[in-house]
Amino acid sequence: MASNDSKDDELKNKPDSSEDNFGLPDIEYKPLDQPEQTSPKREEPPVERSTYTYEPLADEPRSKAPIILGIVIVLVIAAAGYLVYNFVYKPKQEAERIRKEQMAKDELLRKQQEEADRLKKEQEAREKRRLDSIANAKPKIGTIETLTARTRRYYVVVTSNIDDDLLMDFAKKLSLKGISTKVIPPSGDFKFYRLAVADHDSWQSAQTNADAVKPEYGTGAWVIKY
Repeated sequence: MASNDSKDDELKNKPDSSEDNFGLPDIEYKPLDQPEQTSPKREEPPVERSTYTYEPLADEPRSKAPIILGIVIVLVIAAAGYLVYNFVYKPKQEAERIRKEQMAKDELLRKQQEEADRLKKEQEAREKRRLDSIANAKPKIGTIETLTARTRRYYVVVTSNIDDDLLMDFAKKLSLKGISTKVIPPSGDFKFYRLAVADHDSWQSAQTNADAVKPEYGTGAWVIKY
């Protein structure tokens, strides 16, 4: 009850607002918004950034890692160079050297073969010319001569017969081949006729001729002096 009494007293003591506004209606108003005042910015001084460089102390031990790494790199490069030289460059050079040597050998063999072929052809040409000259020098019909006296020459005899007719028949056969012959009559105790196909100044020359014509006559050939 005390509280209610106090509220009534306040209402009684409060002046009537109608007296102050002279009977005008109450108007609500608000104060104008004043611009917000901003305080000026204050420039702060630049901050100096300090840099720190590490400097090892004089007695501080330096790291050996860069030195070891450099040594490893040098060794790797050296090993790679050694392998490339011995297993790539050197075999290639050796193969090239062998190839050049083989080419030089082939070229030498080719030249030797060409020279041998040339000499062979020249020899064949000379032999052909010699045979042609001999063939041309031979008469188409060989002559038959009967010796009547000693000549002191060495004769190459190819056959002998006691019957001169049989000997003459053989001489005629040789004559048809272009071979000239000489008939040596019996002398001293020798009663046979002999037929010679060549005569020489010396026994050695006549013997060489006899050895050469032996294959042409079945009875062989021998040398006599007459």
